[in-house]
Amino acid sequence: MSTGYLSSRRANDSDPELSDDDDALFAALERDDDDLSADIRERRVDELKRDMARQMELKNCAYGTYDVIATEMEVLNITTTIKNCVVHFAHKNFRRCQLMDGHLEALSRKHLKTRFIRVDVENAPFLVERLKVKVLPCVVAFIDGKSVDRLIGFEAVGDADNVPTSNVESWLRKAGVLTAEPVQSNPQSIFGFPSAQDSDDDY
Repeated sequence: MSTGYLSSRRANDSDPELSDDDDALFAALERDDDDLSADIRERRVDELKRDMARQMELKNCAYGTYDVIATEMEVLNITTTIKNCVVHFAHKNFRRCQLMDGHLEALSRKHLKTRFIRVDVENAPFLVERLKVKVLPCVVAFIDGKSVDRLIGFEAVGDADNVPTSNVESWLRKAGVLTAEPVQSNPQSIFGFPSAQDSDDDY
């Protein structure tokens, strides 16, 4: 049920084993850092381990992706277990919902401490009624399981066809669902090289 804008990556997709990356990075440490003191090398190894652990945590929580959620029970589970969450209530046939998809997918790759998801209103009748969703697209910001604000259509961010993603980002920041500083989805390794991740209507 995803649109052309949506990422196909899912949290439960199989990832390459990190052991090969470990071997390559530690080999690089051996080659490049022979002349460094043991203390400096130890600090670099610790940084490397923390970076790998953090990336695995982000992958396991599906941060950095914009996922289509099939049922409202899944939406409830995500919004009640993750601190910051953005939920797009959409309809597959509404062009403006597809426009919002593009903005939210881009932001999902930039703000890795906030979960971004999409649910079709036809699959979430209870939530649609409970949250009084009447105009689409409707983007609801959740913090600690509670809805704190909502973006109804594009009225608060500008013209639907020309609104920049930064306007949607500013609205989400004001809602408090984004962290103060965005986290890049393609951070550099401690060697200064890019990581292996991708650099990349009314209802």
